[in-house]
Amino acid sequence: MIMTTRKPVSVGEMLTAEFMEPMALTQTALADAMGVPRKHVNELCNNRRRITADTALILARVFGNSAEFWINTQTRNDLWDALNIPDRRERIDRARSIAA
Repeated sequence: MIMTTRKPVSVGEMLTAEFMEPMALTQTALADAMGVPRKHVNELCNNRRRITADTALILARVFGNSAEFWINTQTRNDLWDALNIPDRRERIDRARSIAA
């Protein structure tokens, strides 16, 4: 698997810079629109909470885009972390193919 050495934009960065800031949307206002506690949005914005399928569907409804957009943003970061965090990479590198 080939991935860039540059870490992809995080969910929190994407949410804040590309959606909330241009719309002058506060965390409280977004939480209200999403129907979740403000802490949930704060954790998303600060990359302390991952995007789940439910959250992706909610964000897609709120912003009028797709759940796949949010899931793919999370997945790109998860894959980058798995390949670039040394102890995780070592564990992955130990795996061997059993295909014939």
